[in-house]
Amino acid sequence: MKKQSWLLFTYKVPPAPPRKRVALWRRLKSMGAVYLQNGVCLLPKIGDHARRLKVLQNDVAEMGGESVILETAALDRPQQEKVLTRFKADRDEQYREFISKCEDFEAEIAKETKARHFSYAEIEENEVDLKKLQTWLAKIRKLDFYGATLAVEAEKRLRGCEALLETYAQRVFEVHDGNH
Repeated sequence: MKKQSWLLFTYKVPPAPPRKRVALWRRLKSMGAVYLQNGVCLLPKIGDHARRLKVLQNDVAEMGGESVILETAALDRPQQEKVLTRFKADRDEQYREFISKCEDFEAEIAKETKARHFSYAEIEENEVDLKKLQTWLAKIRKLDFYGATLAVEAEKRLRGCEALLETYAQRVFEVHDGNH
């Protein structure tokens, strides 16, 4: 197994105002950071993570806090696996939520089909929902640095949603063209 290099970001910020702490947490999570404990997180040393952490370091200083950025590696293979497992678990949690929204999308199409509600407005509404799913999955994939286990399932579910909407749209066209 290739030795991984990570960026360790530790920070301590004043408790008030809480919105600033939450904003910092959200920015780190949006980068794909894994928290080892409060104020201690890891990111793979790839892309622009170092630069983005330096920006956050300035933000922490402006909040009256302090932070440190270090490059680190696991001591041994079991420790590295533990860290990789944390990254994968965080992404799998996001994939699970995504798959749940795909199920909602599928249920909505099934409900409209069962009610024989075949309208162009419904296609448009569902196209918007599908676009949100596509964008969301792209964001998750971008943060899936180590290939989480549910990645393939999430991709499959999105393809299923796309096919389902295509089938529904075809049905709408048939109904409105008088070919039902």
